[in-house]
Amino acid sequence: MLKPKNPPKRKMNKPSNTTTILPIQKIHRDWHLIDLNGLVLGRVATQIAVLLTGKLKVSQNLNHDWGDYVVAVNSDKLKFTGHKLKQKIYYHHSGYPGNLKELNLKTLMAKDSTHVLQLAVKNMLPKNKLRQIRLSRLKIFKDEKHNFSAQLKNGKN
Repeated sequence: MLKPKNPPKRKMNKPSNTTTILPIQKIHRDWHLIDLNGLVLGRVATQIAVLLTGKLKVSQNLNHDWGDYVVAVNSDKLKFTGHKLKQKIYYHHSGYPGNLKELNLKTLMAKDSTHVLQLAVKNMLPKNKLRQIRLSRLKIFKDEKHNFSAQLKNGKN
């Protein structure tokens, strides 16, 4: 049997384990409207965190920000299960000795209900450099009035 002197060269295809990353200009961000009337705080916060991180998108990547915008209305009408209004306590410390401050959920809801939802979503997002950027796309309103109706018509509801 004769062997050819120069065997034919094979074409090398692109490896299948590479990832193509879209540039920032080609990222499409949808707008979602969530009515919080009668919804449980923790359950709606997980849904908002998934939308902000973009986990439902095909092109989702851990180190890139593919998330959508979320407009949440009626934060005053959030629902809580169990005895959380009396028992759940938010702590804040300034760094000085003896400056640990405590607020329960009932007083924080009376003071600012948007802050309660923002804290819940913030603690459900990954603790990295993208967390503050993702939180800036969350718009929370106490009642049904908001100024993002033009964006919501162009995106998903």
